[in-house]
Amino acid sequence: MRVPNSVVLPVGTHVDCCQEEEVEKKRHDIMAKIATMLAERKSNLAHFINNLEGSEEPEFYMDQWERLKEMESCTLTILNLVAVNCMDHHDIKKLEATILEHVKNEELFPEVVRVLPPVYRQVEAAIVDIAQSEEVADHGMMDLQYLLSKLSQCEHLANLGRELLQDILRYLHRIGLVVWYEEIKHLESTVFLQPAFLITMFKLLVRYRLVQQLESIS
Repeated sequence: MRVPNSVVLPVGTHVDCCQEEEVEKKRHDIMAKIATMLAERKSNLAHFINNLEGSEEPEFYMDQWERLKEMESCTLTILNLVAVNCMDHHDIKKLEATILEHVKNEELFPEVVRVLPPVYRQVEAAIVDIAQSEEVADHGMMDLQYLLSKLSQCEHLANLGRELLQDILRYLHRIGLVVWYEEIKHLESTVFLQPAFLITMFKLLVRYRLVQQLESIS
């Protein structure tokens, strides 16, 4: 709801636990609830904005007003819910095909037809080679400047600059090849070449009912 022009594909799982007629009923119920939620959000935003505009000193609330107007302008496209049985490989392939079909829809994703410069593919291939090399630790963490120096050793990337590399890393971050938290000050100079390592670490640290588990230890 806070991402401009976002597209959401609702997925209903555990179809195997429902009767066939139940699945369609639940699908309609979920989509109706989503529509109601979006309508309430739109109404609430309009109400808050009107309250700020009608206040005695609206200039004091300009920051809040601008933020609310920004949220109000965010369009949100909700696609039809896909119901799947996660125990059925055929259903998983059906979900995959549905996602790919939507992603290739130029009306939903206008940038899907954008052609990447060759250097993007060259850097991507070079980073894959670096990540798979023996000199890189299992955690795959690498200093941004050091990564640039490693890439610059490639003959066809000798002129690669930091600014272009950062643009390419943003793209590689979006497609999930690397993880780069450029918006976090303490991590902006670190590139994670092995995203799977972060997932493993989070699974160890972030656990369901963690507080209760810790409190149960004598």
